[in-house]
Amino acid sequence: MAPIENGKGFFARNRWLLWLAVVAAVILFASFMSRDDAVPVRAATAERSTIRSVVSTNGKVEPLNNFEAHAPTGTTVKKLLAKEGDHVKQGQLLVQMDDAEARSQAARALAQLRAAEADESAVQGGGAHEEILTLQAQLTKARSARDTAQRNLEALQRLQQQGAASIGEVREAQNQLDRANADLNLLEQKKKERYSQPEIARVESQQAQAQAAYDAAEDLLRQLNIRAPFDGVVYSLPVRQDAYVNPGDLVLQEADLSRVRVRAFVDEPDIARLAAGNLIEVTWDAMPGRTWTSALSAVPSVVKLRVTRNVGETTCVVDNDDLKLLPNVNVGVTIVTAEHQNVLTVPREAVHQESGKTYVYQVVNGELHRRDIQTSVSNLTQVEVTGGLLENAQVALEAITSKPFHNGLSVKVVP
Repeated sequence: MAPIENGKGFFARNRWLLWLAVVAAVILFASFMSRDDAVPVRAATAERSTIRSVVSTNGKVEPLNNFEAHAPTGTTVKKLLAKEGDHVKQGQLLVQMDDAEARSQAARALAQLRAAEADESAVQGGGAHEEILTLQAQLTKARSARDTAQRNLEALQRLQQQGAASIGEVREAQNQLDRANADLNLLEQKKKERYSQPEIARVESQQAQAQAAYDAAEDLLRQLNIRAPFDGVVYSLPVRQDAYVNPGDLVLQEADLSRVRVRAFVDEPDIARLAAGNLIEVTWDAMPGRTWTSALSAVPSVVKLRVTRNVGETTCVVDNDDLKLLPNVNVGVTIVTAEHQNVLTVPREAVHQESGKTYVYQVVNGELHRRDIQTSVSNLTQVEVTGGLLENAQVALEAITSKPFHNGLSVKVVP
């Protein structure tokens, strides 16, 4: 019993120690209770940075200066004088197809053209050379007969005045002169209008048809022997040597790839954000880290259905000096609709809207304080703040416990 009595005596003699332990326990408990009341939140600092508003979409590369050759008729590929990827010069022969029949057609057409040209020349000159000579001889004879009749009439008229010729003889001489003049006039009219208007039209029509047939034959020959129309790159050659091609089959594609067109497909809701001259950045998965830049040529004026999307199509021209961008490849397109540098920004998730008001919750001494703000450019991650918030202010992003924010809420910032 002695130890118990000693213990009671100790606490009785040192009662202040007991009170001190109780007070410490209460303070410690209150501290823990206070910590439990503060809502853990993630926060960020309002800071200056560069913010860009962009429209991200996809696009397709197209040749700006493109040439396609198709088989003009069913034939055989005789020679391939180039291969895909070759750099070719203007006028260089690239593909030869069997043109034997075309050459035969061209020869026949040329013969018909020469005959038609001869007929037209004859019409314009008044007939063939032999006909012209014959007609000229007839005219000479007719003029001589007229002159003779004229002199005979004049002689008889003088004799009639002397009483040596009768009226009947003079009348007969006059009739002979009239017949001679009629014959001469007929021949002269024949020389002037050797052919009637229908005959002239027929000959001119035959000449035009012969010329068209010859031009078509020459064009067919040109299409069967494909030459480069300009300096460029052969980027598609889907035929094989000695293979048969049907009319209309694609034989070759060539393009000047130093500059290419990128056609971008912008979803309908984003079209209103675009303006001519917007910066465009083009990327290609095959060349990660590489970016080509250009400017928006025009805002789309028509919306089209593309697979399952309503899109507007817009284009830009991209310098492609190293020829890395190839026709028909799919690319990523970023259109920069706005870019502001050295402006105050906060994370997008810190910004709230209610009743037409835009605001954030600023963390001040462990409490949330609502701050109405003015904003400008925004993107998927950032919002530009133009008023209502100071630089380096700490703003709440979200509560770890999903507890809703309100003004005056006690919080503690956690990483």
